[in-house]
Formats: sequence, C-alpha cells, structure tokens
Amino acid sequence: QVQLVESGGGLVQAGGSLRLSCAASGSVFSISNMGWYRQAPGNQRELVASITRGGTTNYADSVKGRFTISRDNAKNTVYLQMSSLKPEDTAVYYCNALVIMSSRAYWGQGTQVTVSS
Repeated sequence: QVQLVESGGGLVQAGGSLRLSCAASGSVFSISNMGWYRQAPGNQRELVASITRGGTTNYADSVKGRFTISRDNAKNTVYLQMSSLKPEDTAVYYCNALVIMSSRAYWGQGTQVTVSS
C-alpha cells in the first residue's frame, strides 16, 4: 500500500507561481512512476506531468515550458513547480504513484489550484 499526501495548492493571480508537493509513504520502494493529474469541473482527469524513478519526464502540451516536475527519491516526494499560471490551469490537482509490478495506481486526495484573471 502507498499513501500520498499533497500540499501547496491555493489561489494565485494569472502569471503567478505555485509549487505542489506530494509525499509518499508506505511501500515506497515499489513505486516506479509518479505524476500529477488535474481535473477541472465538467472535465475528465488529465495528465499534467509524470516522472520515472530515473528522472525521465513527460508533460502535457498545455504546460510545457511553464511547469516542471521533479522528484526526490530520498524523501519519497514529487514536486510540481507551476509558473506563468493561467486561469485555465484552475483545477483540482492529484498526485499519482504507479507500482508497475502490481499494475496498481495510487492517488492522493487532491489539492485545489485556482488562478484568477
């Protein structure tokens, strides 16, 4: 079992920055990929960014150049640095951890990010 706890969401003006953190606990040795997803009202949950244990990253086109995902394996924590935020980035952001061996995905409780225009 893996538990994920997100922090760092909030209200920010357009053009501002926020950093989200997600701390993993439990069977952290089994985690391979970690990532951030988001879900805006009326929309499906979508991938924002992901990172492998080795540091390979992947980003949604809509956030490339503005968001940076990073991972501290020693702290079992993944971060999402968000810059040049836009109102359309407003959503609940969820942390995700993938255990490849069991093909099981774990989710955090979500943290609200609101970008005002």
